[in-house]
Amino acid sequence: MNIQTESFLADPDKSVDLNASPDWAAVGKPSPHESAVLHVSGEANYTDDLPELQGTLHAALGLSQKAHANVRAMDLDRVRSAPGVVAVLTAKDIPGLNDCGPIIHDDPILADGLVQYVGQPLFMVVADSHDNARRAVRAAQVDYEELPAILTPEAARDAQSFVLPPMQLRRGDAQAALAAAPHVLRGTLNVGGQEQFYLEGQVAYAIPQEDRGMLVQCSTQHPSEMLHVVAHALGWSSHQVRVECRRMGGGFGGKESQSALWAAAAAIAAARLKRPVKLRADRDDDMIVTGKRHCFFYEYELGYDDDGRILGAKIEMVSRAGYSADLSGPVATRAVCHFDNAYYLSDVDIRALCGKTNTQSNTAFRGFGGPQGAIAIEYLIDDIARELGRDPLDIRKANFYGRNDAEGRNVTPYGQKVEDNVIHELVAELESSSAYRERRQATRAFNAASPVLKKGIAITPVKFGIAFNVSHLNQAGALVHVYVDGSVLVNHGGTEMGQGLNTKVMQVVAHELGVSLDRVRATATDTSKIANTSATAASTGADLNGKAAQNAARQVRERLALYASTRYGGAPEDVRFAGDRVHVNGEVHPFVEIVAQAYLARVQLWSDGFYATPDLHWDSKTMTGHPFSYYAYGAAVAEVLVDTLTGEWKLLQADGLYDAGNSLNPAIDIGQVEGAFIQGMGWLTTEELWWNSAGKLMTHAPSTYKIPAVSDCPEAFSMKLFKNSNVTDSIHRSKATGEPPLLLPFSVFFAIRDAVASVADYRVNPALRAPATGEAILDAVDAVRAAFGG
Repeated sequence: MNIQTESFLADPDKSVDLNASPDWAAVGKPSPHESAVLHVSGEANYTDDLPELQGTLHAALGLSQKAHANVRAMDLDRVRSAPGVVAVLTAKDIPGLNDCGPIIHDDPILADGLVQYVGQPLFMVVADSHDNARRAVRAAQVDYEELPAILTPEAARDAQSFVLPPMQLRRGDAQAALAAAPHVLRGTLNVGGQEQFYLEGQVAYAIPQEDRGMLVQCSTQHPSEMLHVVAHALGWSSHQVRVECRRMGGGFGGKESQSALWAAAAAIAAARLKRPVKLRADRDDDMIVTGKRHCFFYEYELGYDDDGRILGAKIEMVSRAGYSADLSGPVATRAVCHFDNAYYLSDVDIRALCGKTNTQSNTAFRGFGGPQGAIAIEYLIDDIARELGRDPLDIRKANFYGRNDAEGRNVTPYGQKVEDNVIHELVAELESSSAYRERRQATRAFNAASPVLKKGIAITPVKFGIAFNVSHLNQAGALVHVYVDGSVLVNHGGTEMGQGLNTKVMQVVAHELGVSLDRVRATATDTSKIANTSATAASTGADLNGKAAQNAARQVRERLALYASTRYGGAPEDVRFAGDRVHVNGEVHPFVEIVAQAYLARVQLWSDGFYATPDLHWDSKTMTGHPFSYYAYGAAVAEVLVDTLTGEWKLLQADGLYDAGNSLNPAIDIGQVEGAFIQGMGWLTTEELWWNSAGKLMTHAPSTYKIPAVSDCPEAFSMKLFKNSNVTDSIHRSKATGEPPLLLPFSVFFAIRDAVASVADYRVNPALRAPATGEAILDAVDAVRAAFGG
C-alpha cells in the first residue's frame, strides 16, 4: 500500500514562523529522534535489555481466578516445591505499607484475604529463571468464598457503588433551558475502554545497594511515584531508594501509576532475599492485571433551537473505574472539563460518577478522560444536524466558542476564558484544503446509486486544555552540565517513551547555548539527580521539562557571557552565542575556547533549572477555576466506505490540521499527530474489551484484541501543522502534541455513523456504540432499517 503522508517537512517554505533571532540554533528544525538509530539497529536498551547481575532472580505473580471473593485458604506448598523456586511471598511478607494506589490507599500490592477482580495479584514466586517462576505460580491451590460481582458502569450506578463521591459542574439553569428549548434530545450512549498495548510490557529490576539502599530500574512514566511506593512498601526513607528509567517502549498513561505494582513487588523480593530480582510481565498477565482507558456510559438531555444552537445540556457520565480509585478522579474531572470541546455552552449540568466494579482498576490513557468527555457533545451535535437536516459542520460552526470578548461566548463552563481561540480559522482552512463540501456531495451521489456499499464523511474539531488537573504537579527540574571540551549533558525529570521528549529538550538546550545539537546528550531519568518530579503525562513533558532545561542552560550561558565580556570587553547582554561560536565585542571565538577559559577562571559550568507553570488554580468542590495553561486546537476530515451486509469498513482518506504552536520539532510533532490519529481510531472502531459473565477479561492477547495495523491506515493520509504561535509563554511558544490529536479520529467514528445513516436516507440517527466494530455497525444498520420501516 502506498501511504502518502504530507506535512510541513515536504515544503520548507511552509515551516512554522519561529520569530527567531539570528542566533537561532536547533529549535524548530525537524531533527531526528535522538535514539532513532539505536531503535532501528536494536541497540537501544530497555529495562529488560540491561545486563543482569550475577545472582539475579526472577519473579512472577500468582493471580486471582475470581472477580470478587474472600480467600478462605491458599495452599502454596506445591508452589514452594516447584523446580527453581527460591521464595514465595504473600501480603504478610511486605515489611511496610501494602499499597500502590497513587492517590487513595485502596490498592494493595498483594491481596490480603479479599480479591476484587480476576487477575488481582495474590502472591509472588521468586525463582532462578523467568520460566520456572511462571510455571510455579500455576501450582497454587486457592479456596474462594465467592461474592456478588459488579462488572459494568450501569450496574455500578444502579448499586450506588463508587470509588469516589460523585462530582458535578453546573452553570446557569440547565433544567429551565431544556424546558424552554424548541427541541430536546434524550438518550444514552456507550463508549468502550482501550488497552494501552505498549510494545514493551511492564517490567522492573530491583538491585539491593549498600547500607540498605535499593536501585529500581523500571519502565515507568513516573519515577518519583515509584520511589515513594517502593520506600513505603519497604518501610524506608525516600533517600534510600533510587529509580532510573532510560526509555520506555511506549507508555500511553499505562505506566504512570500502574508500574508501581511491578516496581514495588520486585523491590520487596530483592530486599527480603538480598539479591537482584527482575519482574517482567508476560503479555497476557500484563493485560489481565493492569487497568485500561475508562469506558463510559452516558445519559443525556440536550436542548437546541431551529438553527441548531445548543441552549442547555444535562448529562451524567458513569465510568468503569474498576475496583480501586487509582486515577479515576482526575480522569473524571478532565472528562467534565472537556465535555464542551470547542463549543460554548451557556447552561449545563454535568455529573460524573466513578463506578466501582470488580474489574481491573482503570487508569491513565492518552487523553486522560478528555476524549471521553468530548465525544459525548460531538455525538449530540451529530444528532442535532440529522434532526434538522443540516450538515453537521454547520451545526458545529454555529456552536463554536466566540473569537473575542465582544461576542460574549468565550468562557468555559468551569469559568476559564478561551483567549487563544483559532478554531474558526483552522476549521475553515481544513474545510477548504480537504474539499470537504464537494466530497460530501460526492458521497451522497455514490450512496444513491449503491444499495450495499455506503460512503460516509465527517469533519470534527478539537479544543484540548494543557496542564495537570492538580496545580502542584505542574513543575519540573533539570540539570545542564557543560564540560571543558564544550560538550553538554542534560538531565531532566521527564521520561522518554518514544515521543521525542529528550530530543526536544536537547534542542532547547542547544539553542540556549548556541551550539549544534550533536554537542548535546540527554541521560536517563534518575530520581537521585532530579527529585520530586511529576509524571510525564497530561501532554506537559516538553512544556515543563523544556522550560526547566532552558532555565538551567540560560544560567550557564549568562555566566559565560559575563566571563567573555569581562575578558574581551563589551557588555554581557551583547554577547551572542550561535553556530558553536561566541560573538563578543567584535571578536568571534569558538564556544569550546570560551568554555575552557571559563573553567580555568573557575566559572561554574553547570546549573540546575526549575519551572512552575503560572496562573493555574482549581476549586475541586465547585469545579471552577483556571485549570489549563492554554488550549491546543485541531480538526480532521475522514471519509469511509462501509459494507452494510457485513459491517466491514475501510478508511479511504483522512486529512488533519493540528495547532502545535511554534513547533519545537515538526518531524516529531507530525509523527505524534499521525500516531494519535491511528491510536484513537483503534479505540473507536476495532479495540473492543470484553469480560465474560464471570468477570474474566477475554481480550487479553493480540489474538483476541485488535489494534490497528498498517492495512488499516488510509492510502491518502495528510496530517499538517497549523501556522500559529502560542499566546501563552510556553517553551518557545510551542504547543503540546501528545494527547490532543487523539481526538482527531472522532471524524472516523462519525463518518461511519454518516454512512450507516444513509441506509435510511439520513432521516434516522443511528444508535452506534463505540467501538464501532463490525458487529456494532451491523446492529446500527439493522436498527436504522427497522426505524425506517424495514
